[in-house]
Amino acid sequence: MSEILMTPGLTRRRLLQALALSPLLASLPSFAASRPDLQKIIALEWLPAELLIALGVMPMGVADIHNYNLWVDEPKLPASVIDVGQRMEPNMELLQQLQPSLLLVSEGYGPKVSQLAPIAPVLGMTANDGSAEPLKRAISSLYKLADYLGLQERAALHVQAYHDLLNQIRQNLQPVAQQPILLFSLLDTRHALVFGKGSLFQEVMKDLGLTNAWQGEDSFWGSVTVGIERLASIKNARALCFSHGDADIFANVSRMPLWQALPFVREKQLSVVPAVWFYGSTFSAMRFCRILNEQLGSAP
Repeated sequence: MSEILMTPGLTRRRLLQALALSPLLASLPSFAASRPDLQKIIALEWLPAELLIALGVMPMGVADIHNYNLWVDEPKLPASVIDVGQRMEPNMELLQQLQPSLLLVSEGYGPKVSQLAPIAPVLGMTANDGSAEPLKRAISSLYKLADYLGLQERAALHVQAYHDLLNQIRQNLQPVAQQPILLFSLLDTRHALVFGKGSLFQEVMKDLGLTNAWQGEDSFWGSVTVGIERLASIKNARALCFSHGDADIFANVSRMPLWQALPFVREKQLSVVPAVWFYGSTFSAMRFCRILNEQLGSAP
């Protein structure tokens, strides 16, 4: 940078042209003025909230914080983060009062951009494109957001941290890689949400060299709702049940003869584990990796 500023005969125009190619550009006040105020960004969906926090920026507001704490939980939101209403129907009056510098949404989910645009600039993140690689898509969205905010280096460091953890845990889990793993969450005493092809979990398990025990139907989002009786066909597998404030449901279902007859319950191969956001990004993937390591391997 000092070399650029000290070059003889360097005109202001040439200086700006040179800075356009410089990674230091984002730190210049004149350029930073065109960026959104990082302290006033609001995430109207949980994926963009996770992406923003991955860049080291805590959102000013997030939609539906109560359910975020139940279904996502990590990364944690401090008490200072404002709840701006439901994800599908945020509190528009509150949004106007908060005067955000940027509104982050998941494309195709929640209010229309035309409704939000009068309040603040809107940036959409792609949660899934049907490629069966939602994590890869989410990482692309992370880089998109980083480019918009001028935080490219933070994005690269975060993604590298994920890959480092993935490589470490892959080695830890090699001894148990042959045993299939069933992943599900209880919806009520009769139904479970099962994760298979096209899910974030499936993508991570593939990278870890693990096998998904669910080989049944799938969906665009990589999850399907099935009757609990369908789980009886899963044999010789470990099972992980993600909790989300559903202790009462689990207590009731655990008393049912059908549940007690499930192979993984009968063989004591079931673990109830903390919530992980099924449709998240690298933070969710890292949390999932750590849970797998705690349940199947030895802590790194």
